[in-house]
Amino acid sequence: MIRKFGLENDIQYVLLTEEQIQTRVREMGEQISREYAGKNPLLVCVLRGAVPFYADLCRNISDYMEMDFMAVSSYNDGMSSHGMVRFKKDLDTSIENRHVIIVEDIMDSGKTLNHLTRLLGTRNPASLKIACLLDKPSRRECEITPDYCGFVVPNEFVVGYGLDYAGTYRNLPYIGVLKPEVYSDVE
Repeated sequence: MIRKFGLENDIQYVLLTEEQIQTRVREMGEQISREYAGKNPLLVCVLRGAVPFYADLCRNISDYMEMDFMAVSSYNDGMSSHGMVRFKKDLDTSIENRHVIIVEDIMDSGKTLNHLTRLLGTRNPASLKIACLLDKPSRRECEITPDYCGFVVPNEFVVGYGLDYAGTYRNLPYIGVLKPEVYSDVE
């Protein structure tokens, strides 16, 4: 069931319903639970877009795990990556000899996650994997793929369930495609 929001007028169509998302996130949590049983992985949330996915994924992991957060940015206008990655908040936890899973909302160009995995790899984790809700391989500019993927999506401007445009739409419980007229005037 899709709840009504005032933001809904800006959505061209719903790509993934709340129910589809919750079902897939539960499956991902069960897979991670099996693969990391007894390993106490550290799940690293990439703020801010991954927060809803991260919270739901963590709730669906049935074994010991820990949480930490990073704030990383590579988008300057809400639409396109400028190629420079800025770290706004680093981890509070040492990852040396830890099993680390980076949790991200979407893998688009791959630039941010490529940079992030290289950086975290220098900190000597026992393992380092990526879980993303959405994968947009048609836009990939780096040799990187997620280890855990919720959905492969087309090259559309998607918002909702943490994904935003200019800071809005994160609170939609589903993933929708934004109408082009909403962002087409942006230069």
